[in-house]
Amino acid sequence: MEIKAIITGVTGMVGEGVLFECLEHADVTEVLIVNRRHYDLEHSKLKELIVPNFLNLEDFEKQLTGYNACFYCAGVSSIGLSESEYTNFTYDTTMHFASTLARLNADMTFDFVSGSGTDSSEKGRLMWARVKGKTENDLMKLPFKAVYCFRPGLMKPIPGQKNIKPILKLAGVLYPVVNLLFPGIASTLAEVGQAMINSVLKGYSKKVLEVRDIKALAKI
Repeated sequence: MEIKAIITGVTGMVGEGVLFECLEHADVTEVLIVNRRHYDLEHSKLKELIVPNFLNLEDFEKQLTGYNACFYCAGVSSIGLSESEYTNFTYDTTMHFASTLARLNADMTFDFVSGSGTDSSEKGRLMWARVKGKTENDLMKLPFKAVYCFRPGLMKPIPGQKNIKPILKLAGVLYPVVNLLFPGIASTLAEVGQAMINSVLKGYSKKVLEVRDIKALAKI
């Protein structure tokens, strides 16, 4: 099976790591990165589409057609944002992008990067967790071939990544110890990328993947 994947968020750590893994994988034959700003990388598999506002996709539908996977890694921190602002970035933008892809690509698997601690009940005290939970729940209602929600924890970056904040570089250094003592909260970004690829190639028994599930799917 050949994978033609759309990836969002490659100017962030998770999206960049997933991109690196996809470019190295033999079954991924084409990658379209959809960004708000240019990402400086050239590769024979790689195409780029600059979309200033993910809520306005009407002029880009032709370029978004013909893919069978989307690895949605775009996202923002909730720090300093009101619930309405965070909902606009996390729920409204994601759902509009996903709904458009579901209409254009009937055979698509959609993987959404959520987060450890996401609240599926949508009723908890943590604002970001409620919003992420609602996003997960509503994505699963869309007519994709499959939807998987990834909830990674601490992640070790892939060598060569550029988009890593200093605190996350420290997390990468601490990864071996954390993974040894607390394997349920830490994975490598290579494992996240491989798990996403395998979700398309082989599927998985759960729709919401915690860290242990991500590691298991990466090894299938």
